[in-house]
Amino acid sequence: MTQEREERLIGLCRDLLRLPSLSGQEEQVARYLQNTMEACGFDRAEIDRYGSVVGIIQGNRPGPTVLMDGHIDTVPVSDPSQWTHDPYGAEIADGRIYGRGASDMKGSVAAMVSAASHFAQDTGRDFAGRVCVSCTVHEECFEGVSSREVIRSVRPDCVIIGEATSTTLKIGQRGRAEVVVETEGVTCHSSSPEKGVNAVYHMCALIDEIRKIRPNTHPLLGPGILELTDIVSSPYPGASVVPGLCRATFDRRTLVGETESSVLEQVQEAIERTRSRIPDLKARVYLAEGREGCWTGDTIAAKRFFPAWAMEEDHPLVQKALAGLRQAGIDAPLSHFAFCTNGSAFCGEAGIPTVGFGPSLETLAHVVDEYIEIEQLTRACRGFAGILGQLCR
Repeated sequence: MTQEREERLIGLCRDLLRLPSLSGQEEQVARYLQNTMEACGFDRAEIDRYGSVVGIIQGNRPGPTVLMDGHIDTVPVSDPSQWTHDPYGAEIADGRIYGRGASDMKGSVAAMVSAASHFAQDTGRDFAGRVCVSCTVHEECFEGVSSREVIRSVRPDCVIIGEATSTTLKIGQRGRAEVVVETEGVTCHSSSPEKGVNAVYHMCALIDEIRKIRPNTHPLLGPGILELTDIVSSPYPGASVVPGLCRATFDRRTLVGETESSVLEQVQEAIERTRSRIPDLKARVYLAEGREGCWTGDTIAAKRFFPAWAMEEDHPLVQKALAGLRQAGIDAPLSHFAFCTNGSAFCGEAGIPTVGFGPSLETLAHVVDEYIEIEQLTRACRGFAGILGQLCR
């Protein structure tokens, strides 16, 4: 990479970091990226109804539609006083660029946009197919939901997820489901508890049974997980009132092949086992649903179920991605994401071949003094271009 290109890449990353973009408030970054794409040679850059930006560069020969995807929303900065660098200052120190979203994942977005532009310039657009870059919104709330709109508009043949991978190549991830369990009792004055039914006691018995569920294990992704994350009684606070409702939420990390119904069925079976001991148990299980406003004025809503996905090591996409990275001088061992990504929509739902590759460490997401190393940023840009070279031959 030339010094001029490196400086422009660093500048783009820093510009993005200076623009706060919480989920649903991504307009400034979206419009900046749209203008940047248009200025650096994309054929078009459009904003969809949820506020995601999709840029397209058309090759001069027929071929596949290759999509590189990264999200532009970030988590909040809860306490700026804990940061030693301004979370929106994009300060450079010791070869690092600091700021909220540096690793998760504005640095990668800058690298993907730059790599697509470089690839088009270096080939004189003499490549097969289309290169697309999607800069998606609301990923921190709904992994993959805004990506469904991108799939409809772009119809990609393969996808590269640009989340942080330390420039390894990811070929899968566990999915995520937010499972809600409710028990219903009968309220009464707590001075006469025998006149009511305490929903919390019933929940305690049910949780004991739910904890006996043993999710399966996948050879690549490892074990599934079912973990209690919160529990709330109602009314709350219960001033001298026996609670008539109790709600518990479980984080269920799913494996390939698990569906909404199969996940809920396991918990329903636990309810039935508990009911055999507590005949008057009233309980139900369902998936949580989310609903958020987009900066465009539209509303994004979905059940909180984001499926797992995995690719075979010998799949052509995996092998071409490895070849492109080797060509760029990058040794990328195969691995899998430890967290949920937009790949849940691309591969888990739509069945589109997908891999993950991106700069920085996964452990730097959402932390105080989040940063990205400049060396990782430039290496990822080379890697993205190398992958494009193999996929668009």
